[in-house]
Amino acid sequence: MDVSRVVELPPLVPARMVNEFAYCPRLFHLEWVQGQFESNADTAIGTWQHRDVDRARGAPGEPGGHAGARRSTSLMVGSERLGLVAVIDAVEADDGEFVPVDTKKGRAPAHGPGWESDLVQLCVQGLLLREHGYPTSYGELYFAESRERRRVEFTEELIARTIATVERLRSVATAPQAPPPLVDSPKCPRCSLVGICLPDETNALSERSVAQPRRLTPRDSEARPVYVTEQGAHVGLKDGRLVVSVDRQPRSEVRMLDVSQINVLGNAQVSTQLLRECFRRQVPVLWFSYGGWFSGMAEGLPSKNVELRRRQAGVSRQAGLPIARRLINGKIRNARTLLMRNSRSRNQRVVDSLRTLAADALESRSLESLLGTEGAAARLYFGEFATMIRSDVGFDWEGRNRRPPRDPVNCLLSFAYSLIVKDLTATVYGVGFDPYSGFYHRPRFGRPALALDLAEEFRPLIGDSLVVSVLNNGEIKGSDFVVRAGGVALTDSGRRSVLRAYERRLDTEVSHPVFGYRVTYRRVMEVQARMMAAYLLREVPEYLPFTTR
Repeated sequence: MDVSRVVELPPLVPARMVNEFAYCPRLFHLEWVQGQFESNADTAIGTWQHRDVDRARGAPGEPGGHAGARRSTSLMVGSERLGLVAVIDAVEADDGEFVPVDTKKGRAPAHGPGWESDLVQLCVQGLLLREHGYPTSYGELYFAESRERRRVEFTEELIARTIATVERLRSVATAPQAPPPLVDSPKCPRCSLVGICLPDETNALSERSVAQPRRLTPRDSEARPVYVTEQGAHVGLKDGRLVVSVDRQPRSEVRMLDVSQINVLGNAQVSTQLLRECFRRQVPVLWFSYGGWFSGMAEGLPSKNVELRRRQAGVSRQAGLPIARRLINGKIRNARTLLMRNSRSRNQRVVDSLRTLAADALESRSLESLLGTEGAAARLYFGEFATMIRSDVGFDWEGRNRRPPRDPVNCLLSFAYSLIVKDLTATVYGVGFDPYSGFYHRPRFGRPALALDLAEEFRPLIGDSLVVSVLNNGEIKGSDFVVRAGGVALTDSGRRSVLRAYERRLDTEVSHPVFGYRVTYRRVMEVQARMMAAYLLREVPEYLPFTTR
């Protein structure tokens, strides 16, 4: 693999990205080169505080010509010679001088006129104004929280630092790999991209830090999936709200702000207006057959993280064996743990055999032998699956079957697995992977092989545990199923019960076996996908599956 390959850099670097680079080179690479961005409270506050200066008003006039506005806002200036571009919050005319004013959301620092990242960003704006003939010898930083201005002189020393920063930025931007994360930095906790960067986790696995990883992964979003199960429903958009209608009569609605994904089960129509809004908000729309098979998804433009997809494509199936071994090892270990926790008549021989097979998975010399190990473990595990289901709930188990499932338990398992795969498909796509190119599952038309790969370690923890729980707790009864031509399917009410239980399972918090902090299964899916990306990008030495004890 040619890791020395460089990427082509866009001709103009935004001043805002110079700020990001001076603050953290990795943040800059993730946001500008890879196009990854997440909002948080700080970015929302910053947007609100920029609301006045974000509206373009006034013009400073031509240098040496007619007088322009006393104050201009949202002024775009760029220079091919400097290779820079900026949208300046405000430019104020002062006795023949033009003063760029940059708004910052926080408080002014105790020492100095501003933070280094803010100084170089403001200096870029001053250099661009000079390039266009506007005399400027200083700029001002306005700190919204403390409501004070700080004057920044454009000294030769600051200009030299700024130019050097831009040169380093270009070098980092053209490299195929992001810089390593900051180590134990106080900048990380409030960074909006901390859940994408995973600095402490990456540093711990690469042994760049011996400190226990902080729980920097941001809290789960308040947004949640929407499931549309009513056949013939219409899903549209009205006044910023998702509206589900049947026979043109609204049945339910929810703010788009509270929607993380839209799941359509069976035949329902999704409006073009809603799809466009989903693309803008990066909300995936996922379709299932009426029987619960995951059919496909629609999302906006793919991630700019081309390097990750290039690495993914460059890994042959045999070269992907180390990842596949870890995935199957994790799956077998989690299946063993589930049996030990829930079996009402533990078969110690099976438990011991699963431990041995989990170890054998790590020693497999080929994908074919790994398939054999997984198959042997599955036969043992599903041979004991009935011992986890209460005998008085009225559901028999004679082994795994599918397409179509021929009994209620297999129907539940297939539906739960489809839900896991749809969430992982959306997750790996959002990280920047190609969901259809895997390391263990063979790529086939329309099959998200990579999502199926990652699903292996989650099948016992989320899917199987969900099925055991809803049966033993009486959330699902015999009346929640219907038999058609020998196949068993869930009724509408049964499907809704499973969906509620599935979302509840994703919200369950568990201790991360590697990093120690508590995290929901919903967030674990993304963490594992990003750790797989870090492995492919050679930021961590190996991929470790998520397992519980």
